[in-house]
Amino acid sequence: MNLQHKQALVTGASQGIGKTIALRLAQSGADIALNVLQADERSEQVRQQIEAMGRRCVVLPFDVSKLGPMRAALEHAARELGTLDILVNNAGIQKRADFLDVSEADYDRVMEVNLKAAFFLTQAFAAQCKAAGRGGKVINISSVHEDLPFPHFASYCVSKGGTKMMMRNLAIELAPLGITVNNIAPGAIETPINAQLLNDPKLHQALLANIPLGRLGQREDVAGVAAFLASSEADYITGTTTVVDGGLLWNYAEQ
Repeated sequence: MNLQHKQALVTGASQGIGKTIALRLAQSGADIALNVLQADERSEQVRQQIEAMGRRCVVLPFDVSKLGPMRAALEHAARELGTLDILVNNAGIQKRADFLDVSEADYDRVMEVNLKAAFFLTQAFAAQCKAAGRGGKVINISSVHEDLPFPHFASYCVSKGGTKMMMRNLAIELAPLGITVNNIAPGAIETPINAQLLNDPKLHQALLANIPLGRLGQREDVAGVAAFLASSEADYITGTTTVVDGGLLWNYAEQ
């Protein structure tokens, strides 16, 4: 995918899927604004990898749920790189609890990071695009759990279901500005967050039994879709969710 002369912001990009997407967009030619909660050795390594490709990279340490720092960071990115063309809302968290035990604090934090942040980041991004008189691409990293129930993770599912409807609504509202809005819904992806599952043969095999393709997804499987949606080849695609799950969604059964 050719993303030459494009600028992309990827949130939650120091590890996992976010890091892989940032590197893939850079490989395709984009300059990268790299959001992390805190600048550290991991974000510095990603920055160095991107700059080694001949791309520009600015690290933006801010909490995506805090609107003041977020808006200031987007303005900083625009000054350093130019008006952003691509926004990847990747930052996300989950809190495990039986429904009767979910705390207000945990519920609020999941909603703030997974839904509120994507909503207002997209708002700030769209305002930049409008002011510059150009379109843009919004890509939300959602989850198969925007459709699939996930017992003990009710707040996470609510946030991802909200992300689905947000995407559909904003796709319509932002289309006159030339801004497309799409979701990617990963299934079971081999990332550090799944380390416990990967190290438990019984849990691992039970999960694989639900995946028709017989393997966990790789971060590159998600990043490839993101690069496509960010490119001009996806200019006529908006308001959709692309599921990246090896067939899990329509084959899953709770054990």
